[in-house]
Amino acid sequence: MSLSLYFEDLSKAYKAELDDLQSDSEGNDVLAKRLKEKRSQFAALLPMIDTAPEMVAVVFHGELHFDNLQAMYNLSLTEPEEFPDWDALALTLQMSPSMQALTAQALAAPGGERFMLTVACLEYLYSNSAGASRAAHDENSDEHDEGENGRSDDDDERDLDEAGADWMSEQGFDKRE
Repeated sequence: MSLSLYFEDLSKAYKAELDDLQSDSEGNDVLAKRLKEKRSQFAALLPMIDTAPEMVAVVFHGELHFDNLQAMYNLSLTEPEEFPDWDALALTLQMSPSMQALTAQALAAPGGERFMLTVACLEYLYSNSAGASRAAHDENSDEHDEGENGRSDDDDERDLDEAGADWMSEQGFDKRE
């Protein structure tokens, strides 16, 4: 997938932020607890939406569901100055009721509309990459169980690219040439 420069950089930072929140120093999964803490601190985090949106966007992790994947894909290709209106995109997604108050708070802040569009796209990209990573891991686990197959990393990467293109095609997107 070819992302805009804006989302290419931010999606990596968003994933890293979620990875940092995932476990404590003893390796325990504490993501839910840390997200709850961040949500309670949302008002204090709002001033960071322009400088470090990925650190604030994690508040919405797991709380958005996408009805129109094409709209989200299109958003992932745009730079902020080309973003659609939040109201138009909001019609294509659903969020848990607990996030609606936080969304209203964010939209009332300067830069809030851009931030919410960023949140939606980061969550879309993360959920798609997590699914692709699980599929690739499952596929690789099967191959390694059978022993060394003599294939190069380039062959594996091409296979993963083809699998991703096939999946996107199954979702209704045009297949990349």
